[in-house]
Amino acid sequence: MDFGPRLSCEVFTLKLHHPFRLSTGVSTTRTAHWIRLEDDQGWGEGTIPPYYNINDQDMQALWDEKSRSTEPFPEDIEGIQSWIGDQGPAPARAALDLALHDRIGKKTGLPVYKLLNLPDPAPFSTAFTIAIEKPEVMAQMAADHPEFPIIKLKLGSEDDISRVAAVRKARPDVKLFIDANAGWKPEEAVWIIRKLSAYGLDMIEQPVAGQDIEGLGYVQSQTDIPIVADESLRSIDDLEKLAREGVRGINLKLMKLGGIGPALKILKRGRELGFKIMLGCMTETSLGVTAMAHLSAMADWHDLDAPLLIANDPFEGVIYDKVLVTVTDRPGIGISRRKGMR
Repeated sequence: MDFGPRLSCEVFTLKLHHPFRLSTGVSTTRTAHWIRLEDDQGWGEGTIPPYYNINDQDMQALWDEKSRSTEPFPEDIEGIQSWIGDQGPAPARAALDLALHDRIGKKTGLPVYKLLNLPDPAPFSTAFTIAIEKPEVMAQMAADHPEFPIIKLKLGSEDDISRVAAVRKARPDVKLFIDANAGWKPEEAVWIIRKLSAYGLDMIEQPVAGQDIEGLGYVQSQTDIPIVADESLRSIDDLEKLAREGVRGINLKLMKLGGIGPALKILKRGRELGFKIMLGCMTETSLGVTAMAHLSAMADWHDLDAPLLIANDPFEGVIYDKVLVTVTDRPGIGISRRKGMR
């Protein structure tokens, strides 16, 4: 889909290896959007989670507007955010942000992490995500992936305690993250977490509704396990509120924050406030995940396994070698199209 001479968009259906069930619903496919600046100068991804109240037309309206703009593309990273502005859905802004970082990196011959003067990203371990299933199914999936030292369990429905118990029995060696995707009430979360603490959890992600930052703080006050905000974090203002409530961790995702620039701003401020930092992703291709991986040296935890969950990832980027994820030093984001995936 061409919006004008400066920008085109492609829409692609991602097929998942297994049904992905969360507290918000189940899916077997996801729709990905990516944009390409003129002459293949830059690529960006904008992927909408099904529980976001955003449609394709909302995304495409911003891209159409920017394609028709006569304002030149920024030539340095300092100009990216002012060129994009703060209007339009966050995933649409994220796609523009990624494409412009990719473009400037290619023009200067530098990978994004060097453009941003960030530490060189060493190979890192990512969590491997297991969606909601029967306890015995989740336990078997954990046992089938002994190479992963970190497993993240999706929770937020009945039998959560049985699920964690079964996985811990199957993998007594593994670090366990759990993510309720806002599936519990605050008092319910406290009760469940007390039961789950016997199974050795390293962190608990978004136990309560995203808008209930006070409730998130209450849950944190009742446990020593770090509570990590995901749906509760969309902006710097949210970050400051989370700090006041005593929440100990944040999960950064490019699609919810609007790209690399906003994510890095929140990451740096989060460090100043003493938060533990997780880098996460939606169900994105290697394009979006590779972009986020350029920030990996600044994070405590990494949950960047989305390409491992997708059967038809159309991009190549970060390298997955068993448990380790490696960012290359290719210019820009460092991605390319897979042959035959068009």
